[in-house]
Amino acid sequence: MNKEEILTTLRKSFVRVLEHDNFELNETTTAKDVDGWESITHLLIMNDVEKAFNIKFKLMDLMSMENVGDLVNTVKKEIEV
Repeated sequence: MNKEEILTTLRKSFVRVLEHDNFELNETTTAKDVDGWESITHLLIMNDVEKAFNIKFKLMDLMSMENVGDLVNTVKKEIEV
């Protein structure tokens, strides 16, 4: 799965959890760029992403993510294992 395919699936998770699609999701996107992406919804988004890709994030990976690009790279790493 390439980065664009991962980004497409991630967007579906964001839309499902946030219940709107009024945002641009790219590798530089951060929580401050997306209305409703807050601490609680962040947990829900990460849970939905784990289900969508059938993966489990490591705590250190979650703590080191600074933007959607980091999330894409982490998902890519996990699905390639």
